[in-house]
Amino acid sequence: MFDLSMLNNAFCELVPHSKALGLSVLDISTEPAAAVMKLPWHPRLIGNPKTGAPHGGAVTTLIDSCCGVAVYLKIKTVMPIATLDLRVDSLRPAEPDRDLFSRAECYRATRNIAFVRAVAYQAGEEDNPVASAAATFMLSTKGVLMRGEP
Repeated sequence: MFDLSMLNNAFCELVPHSKALGLSVLDISTEPAAAVMKLPWHPRLIGNPKTGAPHGGAVTTLIDSCCGVAVYLKIKTVMPIATLDLRVDSLRPAEPDRDLFSRAECYRATRNIAFVRAVAYQAGEEDNPVASAAATFMLSTKGVLMRGEP
């Protein structure tokens, strides 16, 4: 149902923040439901002028976006989703002048919630990640009236 072109358009062209960062979806799979995204290095993304390391907000956006793509690959349908919780553990500073990548896998989806794990890394160093993450996403659900509500 989803292909790289459609996902790049939805996540990287139509979302102004993602477009400004230059995010792109590089690879997807459905078994497991996983995605790889890229954040190209750019001087405007430097968070630490002394080291040239990218800003943590840019890294977090990369991870969150990649997790969202993985959720869609798992649920195999278009519906509103929202990040409920995103825990990012910084493991080491990213090196300057190098692109960042994220790989996310949605390993479980219930009727209401999707569970994702992810890493951010630099090329050739997936085994030495810059950050690791765990996320939960709310899936669109139909409202149910509670007792006593009109």
